[in-house]
Formats: sequence, C-alpha cells, structure tokens
Amino acid sequence: MTTRLAIFLMAAIIGFFVLDHYVLHLDALVFLSRKGIDLIQTIAFWR
Repeated sequence: MTTRLAIFLMAAIIGFFVLDHYVLHLDALVFLSRKGIDLIQTIAFWR
C-alpha cells in the first residue's frame, strides 16, 4: 500500500464518520464500537 493510498483511505474513513455525525445520524461509530467489544469478548472466550 502506498502512502498516497493510505492517506486517501484514512481521509475517506474519517470523512464518513464526520458525515455520519453531522448529517446522517446513523451512530455508525457507536455500532462499530459495540460490535468490536462483542468480537473481543468472543475471542477472549475461545482463548
């Protein structure tokens, strides 16, 4: 992955979360945080 592509992807992801917060109101960050916690708990269980 080139530096240019990494910067573009980072800007697109941050842009999506900013758009979600101010315009869409989908709470995508909260949803992904909850799913991440669930994933960590599942992995910890199988460990």
